Amino acid sequence: MGRVAGASRLGKQSVRNMMLSLSVAVLFAGFIWLFLPHDGDKDPVLKPVDYRVELVTAQRAAPYPVAAPKGLDDEWRATSVRYRGSESHHWHLGFRSPDNRYVAVEQSTEKPRTFVERVTRGARDTGVTQTVDGATWRKYEGERYDALVRTEDGATTVVLGSASFTRLGMMVGSLGAS
Repeated sequence: MGRVAGASRLGKQSVRNMMLSLSVAVLFAGFIWLFLPHDGDKDPVLKPVDYRVELVTAQRAAPYPVAAPKGLDDEWRATSVRYRGSESHHWHLGFRSPDNRYVAVEQSTEKPRTFVERVTRGARDTGVTQTVDGATWRKYEGERYDALVRTEDGATTVVLGSASFTRLGMMVGSLGAS
């Protein structure tokens, strides 16, 4: 009988120790949580980025002239940038337009049809073209994004976004290939 009472007491101590350990862990986690920034509800697309370093990297690595805007007014804010040479030399440069809409420049050597469908999230060719600075761009319309598309020099350039075709055309007009 002495062994049973000892085991019972040992079991109660183990449960008590486990509860104390759990309480300490919860308090520690709460303490850390207090000191972490809590701006997760802010839209990451609104945070401006400097894209100059990535642009130079892309210009050196890409097998096509990399498009980036020149002469846009200060109301256009760059919000995302990346170059992935391993993914068909994919160049991405995202902006927030003056009317708070999303506009992006996407370029790649990927098969044009596949690339356009992927980056526009399923937008379809309307059969209509838009001429900007003497260059012809095909208009695509989609549920999420509209786009202006042009293929030349072995790469497809897509200017897409939730902005109007007028704003997309403004971005196209500002693009200077380097």
